[in-house]
Amino acid sequence: MKHNSNEERKRQKREAILKSARKVFAKKGLIDVTMKDIIDACGISRGGIYLYFDSVDEIFIETVKQRNSRKFDSIRSAIKENQPFDELLDSYFNSHKKRLLDTINDSMLRAMYEYYFTHKSDADREFQQAQMGATKQTISEILELGIQQGVLESKPLDLLAENFMFVIEGLSVLALIGDISEAQIDRQFSLMKSLLPRV
Repeated sequence: MKHNSNEERKRQKREAILKSARKVFAKKGLIDVTMKDIIDACGISRGGIYLYFDSVDEIFIETVKQRNSRKFDSIRSAIKENQPFDELLDSYFNSHKKRLLDTINDSMLRAMYEYYFTHKSDADREFQQAQMGATKQTISEILELGIQQGVLESKPLDLLAENFMFVIEGLSVLALIGDISEAQIDRQFSLMKSLLPRV
């Protein structure tokens, strides 16, 4: 029993580090973040944090993985519950729209692009591809639900899912580096919906 509570304390401390680190990355990006920034943010000693993570990069990667897992879990739950396709697709687009308009500067997107631009090993490329792949997979699962519910034609929609992923990524870049309007986002999402092969 004591062992379990010790494991639970370790899990909670690790979660606290990742939660604090996410705020640091959202505020400062990646290249300006030091281990001291994360230590200061989470209030854990230098020795304590190194029991869990060896570097800023390691913390960043774990933070991204955790964020993605939680972000896609709610969508996958809705798919399992057989939520109506159009409701789920609208919810998915609306969550992106809210992120693009309201939270882009407080998101980890800047840190993600800094990582992509500064990390070029094979492992780094695999990590980047995994992130893009997760987004595409989520879109594919939403489209597959449309097929199962008889809303979309039963045919391979892999290329369409990839296109949706690229459009969303492009909108994210525009929101991050400049100014994008709600009308522009709405037009892009309407165009994406018009490409759906409805029955």
